[in-house]
Order: sequence, then structure tokens, then C-alpha cells
Amino acid sequence: MADQSETRCDQPLRFSIPALNARGRLVRLDAVLNDVLSAHAYPPAVEKILAEALVLTALLGTTLKEREGQLTIQAQTENGPVSLLVCDYIDGAVRGYAQFDLAKLAEVPADPNLFALFGKGYLAVTFDRPLPEAEGGGRYQGIVPLEGASISDAAMQYFDQSEQIPTFIRIAIDHVDGRCVAGGMLVQHLPDGEEGRERIAARGDHPDWEHVRILSETVKADELADPALSLEEIAWRLFHEEQEVRIVEGRPMSKGCRCDPDHIRDVIARFPAGERAEMADEAGDIVVNCEFCSRKFPISLASLNN
Repeated sequence: MADQSETRCDQPLRFSIPALNARGRLVRLDAVLNDVLSAHAYPPAVEKILAEALVLTALLGTTLKEREGQLTIQAQTENGPVSLLVCDYIDGAVRGYAQFDLAKLAEVPADPNLFALFGKGYLAVTFDRPLPEAEGGGRYQGIVPLEGASISDAAMQYFDQSEQIPTFIRIAIDHVDGRCVAGGMLVQHLPDGEEGRERIAARGDHPDWEHVRILSETVKADELADPALSLEEIAWRLFHEEQEVRIVEGRPMSKGCRCDPDHIRDVIARFPAGERAEMADEAGDIVVNCEFCSRKFPISLASLNN
């Protein structure tokens, strides 16, 4: 197996095909993924759907141009074995967690689809861009039903309904040497032509997009999740016959839990003294649990009263 530094896991690859007005992202998560998953003892089905969601978050997050921008995806239901799944991306860092009912999970098939895991639920995709509203900044959220075989299917439905951008997404999960490895690819037909070119409309039946989509669909799951295969090699295999493919390496990614004891203390201190007393345990501590990293932060009442 090739050295992982050579294939640069946890480092996204951006590519574009100017002549076909298409852009894409390739990403493979390894160490970062396992760091996030290790915070909880997830059953296999939950681990798989969370790994897929983290790759999707990385793919969508890297489309943000502003380093302070944030991408959040949330899958939620009221009656499924997995009641909540949340992931977000900011400045190259990803985090995520899932809430589930172990008894209900025992009743789902070995390789469950979205409906088996969530029942009737929805997927919310939220972009927060730190720009003036006149420049396309602010918060934008799109919500679609959790339908299809995978969360990738629901995400493609989001782009079709909310963004009207023809989009292809494929994500693969595998286990290599005892660790979870997940890779994915996102390819889109640009709503506008390249700078200096005639503007075009983004259409699902545009011949340029049909060509790119057909090529993209040939990518194999074992290629996306193989840590011995570089992302550059995948892009070359798919599009080497095109006139020009531009490739730019993204910045290395990291686990992005942002829990901060000082911030937690500051938030709790804003509550009235009576409410703080009700939140405290017998030892006089208010214990705050971070769902993302599973760490507990005890804040003593005495320290707040000083």
C-alpha cells in the first residue's frame, strides 16, 4: 500500500473543466474521520451514515470561498432509529455526531437505506457566508425530504430543487487496516460560464453536462475509498481526454470541534443565579456535555459567583 502522505488523505482536491463549464471536488477522509468517529461508540449502520455525511460536508464546505464561511447539514426525524445527524464545516475543519435509538436500530436490515434509518425525515443544508447581503452573504438554507438510498441522493435532490444546479455526488465507505476510510466526489454544471465567456444557463439536459455526468458516473466506489490511490489519479482517469482540466489542492482538513471552557463559562454566567443553582449537581457543578467530542465540562457555581 502506498504511503498515505503520497495520496494526501484529509486534503481535498478542487478541479474544473473550463470548456465544459463544470467544476468538482474530490475528498478522502481517513485520520480526521476516525478522530470524529472515536468520540462515540457508534453501531456500524450509524457509523456508516455519519461517515457519509462528513464526506458530504467536506465536499460542500470546500465550495465556500470565504474562510469564515460555514456549511451545516442536518438530517432529522421524529420516528426513525437515527433521530438526529449534524455535521458542519468551517475553515477546513469538520465535525459531526448522531443521536440514535439502539433498540430501533436492532430492527433495521443489515444495509439500511435512508428510510430504514430515519423514517420520514428531512435534510437541511445551510450556508452561512460572512459577506454583505448585497454581495450574496448571509444565511441560506434549503430543506428537502430524506429520500433515496443514501444521503448523497438526498443532497442531489437539494441541489436540484433549491439551487437548480445540475449535480452529481458519489460517496464510498470502506474499512482499511481496522480504520474507516471514506471518499467522495462532487461535480456540478456551472450556472454561469467562466469569466470572460458568454453566460449560460445551468440545465440538466445541457449536452456539456450530459457528457461530464456520464464520465463522472464511471467512478468506482473502491477508487474513492482507496487510500493508496491519489485523488489526482482519479481525476485523470475520469477526464484525461478533455482539452483542459485545472486542478488545485485544498488545505489539509482537521477535526473541528470548537468547544471552549471559557466560552461555556461565559454563557452560563449570563443566567440568573437562581437558574444556575437549579442546573448544578450535588457537588455544586454545572456539567456541560459537548455532543460533538463527547467531552464534559464541569463549571462550579463557586467560580461563577466570584
